[in-house]
Parts: sequence; C-alpha cells; structure tokens
Amino acid sequence: MSAGEKSAPAPVEAAVTDAAALPALRRRITAVLIASQILGGLGVATGIALAAVLAQEVSGTEALSGLAPTATVAGTALLSVPLAALTAARGRRPGLVVAYLIGAVGAGVVVLAAAVGSFPLLLLGMAGFGAASSANLQARFAAADLAEPDRRARAISTVVWATTIGAVLGPNIAAPAGHSVSGLGIPQSAGPFLWAAGVFLVSAVVVAVLLRPDPLLTARALAPAGEDSREGRSLRAGVRAVRESPRARLALLTVTVAHTAMVSIMSMTPVALSHHGAGIELIGLVISGHIAGMYAFSPVMGRLSDRFGRLTVIGLAVGLLSCAALLAGTAGASHGRTAAGLFLLGLGWSAGLVSGSALLTDSVPGPARAAVQGLSDLTMNAAAGVGGVAAGLIVSQASYGWLNAIGAGLLLPLAALAVLRAVRPRPVPPRAVPPHPVRPGD
Repeated sequence: MSAGEKSAPAPVEAAVTDAAALPALRRRITAVLIASQILGGLGVATGIALAAVLAQEVSGTEALSGLAPTATVAGTALLSVPLAALTAARGRRPGLVVAYLIGAVGAGVVVLAAAVGSFPLLLLGMAGFGAASSANLQARFAAADLAEPDRRARAISTVVWATTIGAVLGPNIAAPAGHSVSGLGIPQSAGPFLWAAGVFLVSAVVVAVLLRPDPLLTARALAPAGEDSREGRSLRAGVRAVRESPRARLALLTVTVAHTAMVSIMSMTPVALSHHGAGIELIGLVISGHIAGMYAFSPVMGRLSDRFGRLTVIGLAVGLLSCAALLAGTAGASHGRTAAGLFLLGLGWSAGLVSGSALLTDSVPGPARAAVQGLSDLTMNAAAGVGGVAAGLIVSQASYGWLNAIGAGLLLPLAALAVLRAVRPRPVPPRAVPPHPVRPGD
C-alpha cells in the first residue's frame, strides 16, 4: 500500500463520555430503544395479523396462506447476517435504521402485490418486511452494549418487555387500518401493511435522530486499549468466537431451541383449538395470554438471570417449556389447560431468550459481539422457520400431542449441556479478574 493510500477509518463517536456520565447515557439510550421497540413491534404486529388472510386472497387458495408468515421468518433470518455486518462495521444506529427502512419498503411491496394480485411479489415483500423483526431483535443487544456486566440481562429484558405494547396494540388496529384503504383500490387486508410501512419509517427516524451517541461505538471507544480490533469484528471472527467458547455455543443453542419450540407449538395451537370447538374469540384470548407470557414478564427473567446466573435461568427455561409441552400436548378438549400451556410456553421463551442473549454477550470478545449476535438471530429464525413448516406436517400426519412431545424432545440436548456447564467450573486464569461477579448459577 502506497503512502497516499490509507484504509477508511472506522467511525468513532464524537461524544465519548467518561464513567461518571455513563448512567445518564444508559438511561437515555434505553429510552430511545424502548420507543423504537414499541413502534417496531406495533408495525410488525399490525401487518402480520392479516398476513395469512392476504396471502389467501392474493393466491386464491388456503393451501398457500402459510407461506406469507414463513417468508417473513425467512427474511428475518437471511437479513440478519448482512445487517450484523453493517452493525459491526458502522454501529448500531446504521444497522437499525437500514433494517427499518428495508421493512418499510417490504411492507410497501406487499401493498403493491395486493393491488396487482401477484403472489410471488407478495412473498418478496413479506421477506423484506421481516427486516423490521430483525431490527426488533437486534435492539435487545444494543441495550446491552453499555450495560454493566451484572445488569446486562436486565437491560436486555427491558427492551424485550417494550415489545409487549406494540404486540398487543398491533392486532387491534389492523381492522381500522384495513378500512382506511377501502377507497384506494387496495384490498382491506393490505391496509395494515400500508400503516406498518409508515410506522417503520417513524422508527427509522427516531433511531437516526435520537440514538446518539451510538451505543456500540461508544462501548468500543471506552474499551481498554488493545481490547478492540477491526479484525475481530468480521463475521468470520464471530463464527470463530462461538466455536472457541463452550458457553457461547450453549447460549446459541438456548435461544435457538427456545425459539424453535415456541414457534412450532404456538403456530399449530389455533388449529388444535379449532378442532376441539374453540371459536375465534377464545383462540384470540389464548394467543394473547401467550404473548403476555413472552414479553410482559421479561424484566423478571432479566433480574433472575443477573441475580442467580444465566445457567440457572436457562434451566428454568427448560423446565417451563417442558411443562408447557406437557400441558398443551395432553390438553385435548380442555381449553383452559391449553391456555395454561401456551402461557408457560411464552414464559419459557422469555427465560431462554433473555438468559441466552445475556450469556452470549458475556461469552465472546467485545469486537466480535455484533457479528455473533447477528449469527444468533440467523440461527434462531432459520431453525424456527423449519420448525414452523415441520409442525404442520407433524400435526397433519400424527397429532398436536406428538408435536408437543417432539418439541419437548428438542430440550433434552439443551438440558444436558446446561447441566454439564453448571457442574464444570468456569476456568479463571491466575490473577485474572473475571468480567463480572461469579454467581452460583453462572
């Protein structure tokens, strides 16, 4: 390289704060992330509420209706890697803004596909729509960038909790969103996607304007000299970091198994309920209870994870998911038992996501975290997409009970690894200071 040729410098936050100013900065960044998470969750829930209905209208057959949400999950998974690469190179703010913008464009393509009656275009738009879900997932890691190690799980869980507001409000505004486009020559079931596009644009603006200084770049700037390197930020370095850390592998398995088990069982529960005579109102109540279990209690899981250790809460997640599969799988015509199972399914997912995400962040070097976190979202969403498709086949060929039994079976390797890590003490180099207080369950 000649003297006149220099590599492009990595972006550096202009407003690097000292330790005394960090608490106020953490609170402000968390507030911005909560606002964007509420908006993002609102947009996703508003659009996805009628996705299957719109797919049936455009395709003309109920058999293809499930491909719309599947395309969204696939888009979330596939876009996680390039968005993680952008985040690792340029920071959280650009990654989140681009993700919300892609989600807005995807929602617009869905509206266009509905107007012209193109099913392939609809699936393409749904894949782009999934980028907003990727942004919502990445926001939990942004909350952890500047968090103290022993409060990292609580920071993650606070942002996850904010999704509750959007997830509850979204389906309730789908109907007025549909009515709002009745005079525009657009199917009413596409109206929620038009609204979602606008909400994602607002989310992008909120993040672009208010998420300053960038939490990831600030964390890097505050890191001790020698602990951050550009070479360690690549996706290849992220894969290597997971491969070299047994705890990171356990964390990755935790979020993947918890998410796959939850999506697989939840996706087929409305079908099982309808087969036992449940009406749409009761099905809606059961799913609402499930969503409450997923998000509303995440701060509890964060506190438990910070107080008693990540491994303890991973064990709790395994227990809750197992009980959920037992209750739902043996409920039969007992709608109350199914509802209890779905509520526990949401709680188990919350425990697994919060503790697994915190353990993953704890277990890899700072430079590789953004890449590893993107790989985590890719893995969990890809596995959940496969699980969702397989769930339909299992129920059609066997039963809903067998689906729950197989879901419980997925937990066995996770339980075995968690026990192995718990009984094998974490090695601490001589005279080294552990990165955070060692807890009995950590």
